[in-house]
Amino acid sequence: MITAAIIAILMAIALPSYNGHMQRSNRAAAASYLLELANMQERRFLERRAYAVDIATLGVAVPAEIAAKYTITVAANNAATPPTYTLSAAPAASGGQTSDACGTLTLNSRGEKGHAAGATRCWD
Repeated sequence: MITAAIIAILMAIALPSYNGHMQRSNRAAAASYLLELANMQERRFLERRAYAVDIATLGVAVPAEIAAKYTITVAANNAATPPTYTLSAAPAASGGQTSDACGTLTLNSRGEKGHAAGATRCWD
């Protein structure tokens, strides 16, 4: 009985820590992918003088491990002066990231990184 109580206490401490670590790890993977997409956008702009309006135009697919946790979107306004784009990674409803305080991660053509208001260390 004492053994079961000790295991229960250890699980009560370890499980939230593990879940937090997994959320940070998944967020870091999504942020890294957004940076990779930004590099692709800049290369495309140099080659074609226009940003890609969606991921398909960039010719890439979202990796399965990221797609399971986040919905990645690309939006571009090539009519603006200068042209702009915004990349975002929104937590997927079934991916376990919905309770992440950082919420949707964004990155735009000016290099500005965004996240949910009040959250900290989202891009670390």
